[in-house]
Amino acid sequence: MSLADNIFINMCNDILSNGTSTEGEKVRPKWDDGSYAYTIKKFGIVNRYDLSKEFPALTLRKIAFKSCIDEILWIWQQKSNNINELNSHIWDSWADEDGSIGKAYGYQLGVGHSYKEGMMDQVDRVIYDLKNNPYSRRIITNLYVHNDLHEMNLYPCAYSMTFNVTKDSESEKLILNGILNQRSNDVLTANNWNVCQYAILIHMLAQICDMRVGELVHVIADAHIYDRHIPVIKELINREIYKAPKLWINPEVKDFYKFKVDDFKLIDYKHGNKVEKIPVAI
Repeated sequence: MSLADNIFINMCNDILSNGTSTEGEKVRPKWDDGSYAYTIKKFGIVNRYDLSKEFPALTLRKIAFKSCIDEILWIWQQKSNNINELNSHIWDSWADEDGSIGKAYGYQLGVGHSYKEGMMDQVDRVIYDLKNNPYSRRIITNLYVHNDLHEMNLYPCAYSMTFNVTKDSESEKLILNGILNQRSNDVLTANNWNVCQYAILIHMLAQICDMRVGELVHVIADAHIYDRHIPVIKELINREIYKAPKLWINPEVKDFYKFKVDDFKLIDYKHGNKVEKIPVAI
């Protein structure tokens, strides 16, 4: 059965049983009706996914796989911060009249920096180091730039990736691993979405660098379930679990900037019903 489902279920049970309630406290998010959106939260959740064994898409519910990929390409490949270049509406609530979310996410990845090897943005620096200096302990991206926070319509939730390369005796190919750091994670709406996105990112980088995929480690400072999500979560984690799907990536793509949404497919993806009309706190 799917390891990702078991990780998700255990995390939700831990939050519900052992978490801290923010009810009555001073919180920022609100629901559409203006009432405060309280949570049950846990500090310091760490989940590990072995991408060499399975693709970590939940089978408890259907994930919007194409939209998931579209957003990670929007951020990491297009380096965009404008929702008019995105094919979903998940960022609409944070965009201004021109479609911009401010100096966030893709904008930060696309800012050029001067290195001894020349000018590169953060994505190109990662690719350069993975190809030329794979055992570097400095292959890190950071979106939480304090000088620009006042110009971001939402502070980055998934704010940092650390890449680390290992090897084993079974293959001549190196193994690409990654740590995703999140300051905040809405467990129902975004947890598995983010896991799948950054699993895809590791697969993309591994393919263009002729590596194998290894582990994705997901570190969450504040993992929370909103008050209005609790009944949905309780129903969701009691559903049937199916076998994890297999990921297919177009093997012909060797350039990071050539990947398209249709170059990714989930094979044998059996899942429960999609969770509809989830309220989102803003």
